Amino acid sequence: MIVTDRMLPRICLGLATAMLTAVAAQPAGAQTADMSFFVTSVGIGNGGNLGGLAGADNHCQTLAQAAGAGAKTWHAYLSTQAADGKPAINARDRIGNGPWQNAKGVVIAKDVAELHGANNLTKQTALSEKGDVINGRGDKPNRHDILTGSQPDGTAFAGADDRTCKNWTSSTQGSAMVGHSDRQGLSDDPVAKSWNSSHLSRGPDGGCSQNDLRSTGGDGLLYCFAIK
Repeated sequence: MIVTDRMLPRICLGLATAMLTAVAAQPAGAQTADMSFFVTSVGIGNGGNLGGLAGADNHCQTLAQAAGAGAKTWHAYLSTQAADGKPAINARDRIGNGPWQNAKGVVIAKDVAELHGANNLTKQTALSEKGDVINGRGDKPNRHDILTGSQPDGTAFAGADDRTCKNWTSSTQGSAMVGHSDRQGLSDDPVAKSWNSSHLSRGPDGGCSQNDLRSTGGDGLLYCFAIK
């Protein structure tokens, strides 16, 4: 068939329509299959007792699996402190090399250095494994406190003061360092807006119960990263 100039607009329109139809017909899990970062939509539910790093990693893996991204290996962004003769573990050393993208395909950081510098984490990009926005400051309930146990550079805290709810094994003792997934705080202080090291958990039970985590704007949520 000979294509004339008069036929080109109709052909182009047909091709455009076909492309849009193909995109619309794309399975909902197609984007999440490429996901390499998310905030957990739910916590484990036992305060700061996550079952240690292994329990937290398993929580990330289980949620990723349900979202269609279980072919990757997932780790929680958590640090632990030196205790019982065991060395500290840094969250930044547990998450692979990047780049990482959310469930909508938006890159939140290209590598570990950018993640702990000028990253692209905001309320609109720190999405759950389902692609949902996590409630932040001003929402009810506020769930922006994300457990990390980490300093701003992603390293563990030194010293005897507990910042990890007994290395993520206790819901009755200690406290936990949290970050704000929406990058919002009670002031303009950069610390208040830190995504990974904003303030310590606290509450009527001391800091590590589920009730404590909720009392300051959290729900025991985690950052999860695909390491490969």
